[in-house]
Amino acid sequence: MSFEASGLYRTGPLTYNPRVARIIELHPNDPQPRGVASIVQTIHAGGLIAYPTDSSYAFGCHIGDRRATNRIHRIRRTDKKHNFTLVCKDLSEISVYARVDNWAYRMIRAMTPGPYTFILPATRQVPKILQHPKRRTIGIRVPDHRVVHAILDTLGEPIMSSTLTLPGDDMPMTDPLEIEERIGNQIEVIVDSGPVGIEPTSVVDLSEGRVNILRVGRGDVTAISS
Repeated sequence: MSFEASGLYRTGPLTYNPRVARIIELHPNDPQPRGVASIVQTIHAGGLIAYPTDSSYAFGCHIGDRRATNRIHRIRRTDKKHNFTLVCKDLSEISVYARVDNWAYRMIRAMTPGPYTFILPATRQVPKILQHPKRRTIGIRVPDHRVVHAILDTLGEPIMSSTLTLPGDDMPMTDPLEIEERIGNQIEVIVDSGPVGIEPTSVVDLSEGRVNILRVGRGDVTAISS
C-alpha cells in the first residue's frame, strides 16, 4: 500500500454515490491532513465510513445522525436495541456524554487509550437514539490508534460508531478490500491504514456501581475481573 500524498485516493473527488465507496489511504503513524479532512467532510455531510481501530474495523458517522444510524441497522440487520458507541479522543470528552464516578474514572484512565468499551450512565448530551432504550446507558471508547485520533482532532467531537460485523460473520471485518467488495455499495468511504486486529473490544459495564464484564475481547480484563 502506498501512502504518498499524490496517490491518496483510489477514486475520484468527493461524491455521495451510494454505489461506489472511496478508499482513502492514510499512513498509520502520520495520517495525511488532506485525507483526514476529506473523511471529516464525509462525516459532516451525513456519510457513513468504515475505519480501522485498535481492535477491528468499525462503522462511523456523525453523532446523532438518525439516517446514518438506520443505515447501520440495515447493513448489520440489527434492531433498535442495538447499542452504539461514542468513540472519544480523551477522558475530557467522556465526562460530557457519561456520568462517571471517581472510582470508575480512575479505572478508565488506567485502561485508556486501549481496546475497551465502557458502559456508563448517559448524560442529557447523548441523543436518545444512542442510548440503551431501557437503561439509559451509553458505550464510550478511547482507542489507541493514531488515524482515529487524527480524525477526532479534526472532527472536534466523538464519532458515533458500531463494530463492523456483518450478518452471518462471527468476527468483525479487518480487510478494507473485502469491505469494499461486500458493502462498498452501501457506504461512502473506507479508510485504509494497514492491517488491524481481528478481535472486538472488551466490554466493561460500569453503569451499576460495580464492574460487570460483558465481553472479553482484545483488551486484557484480568486486573479488574477478580
